[in-house]
Amino acid sequence: MRLDKRILSSRTVQGLLCFIASHYIRFVYLTSRWRVVGGDIPKKFWDEDKMFLLCFWHGRLLMMPYCWQKSKPIHMMISMHKDGRLLSDTVAHFGVKTIVGSTSRGGAAALRAMVKTVKAGEYVGLTPDGPRGPRMHAQDGIITIARLAKVPIIPISYSSSRAKILGSWDSFMAPLPFGRGVFVWGEPVEVPHTTDKDILEETRQKVEAAMNAVSAEADRLCGQVPVMPAEICPEPAGETRT
Repeated sequence: MRLDKRILSSRTVQGLLCFIASHYIRFVYLTSRWRVVGGDIPKKFWDEDKMFLLCFWHGRLLMMPYCWQKSKPIHMMISMHKDGRLLSDTVAHFGVKTIVGSTSRGGAAALRAMVKTVKAGEYVGLTPDGPRGPRMHAQDGIITIARLAKVPIIPISYSSSRAKILGSWDSFMAPLPFGRGVFVWGEPVEVPHTTDKDILEETRQKVEAAMNAVSAEADRLCGQVPVMPAEICPEPAGETRT
């Protein structure tokens, strides 16, 4: 067991695993029939060089390199955890840059870096339920970034007719080769330039609902049973979401 852990912790082995993972993603994409719903939404922003935040659930991360226009630089927020480093090395094969941080460790620095990146004219993508969940519930960070950077949020999701839903906290969807896949884009969600907590919470809920809607639609189009958000216990009276 110790030997296995030592092997897996080797940067050489990790680099090989990321190389294999990137080629698996390419293989799945090339052997499946993919279509895009709502592709005119991001295209309008790209054509006019307008910025937005790309957001998708952690469980729908695998195929996201193929939703993006390659000529537009994009950064993704990656956790400091070793799994985050593996993800960073994998998406690097697709030209995706990374910003290291999370909502629990390095969060404030990562938020500042993302706002700075957007204001510099490069896009940012993130998973507002990552890196630990709860599944398909948006955390406040995405609203803070959009408000400070003064850009809208555009949700996206994908699904495939042939896919394995893993038993992980995020119900990670791993598409299999030779299926029918779809990317579904949602309408932009504008974030008010306000510090009013009630208005911002209402906006967070709107983003969360929009993300769940595009995920459910993608699953419907591929004949998959929709993955549902994790159940969460109500917060005690007087406590606020962080």
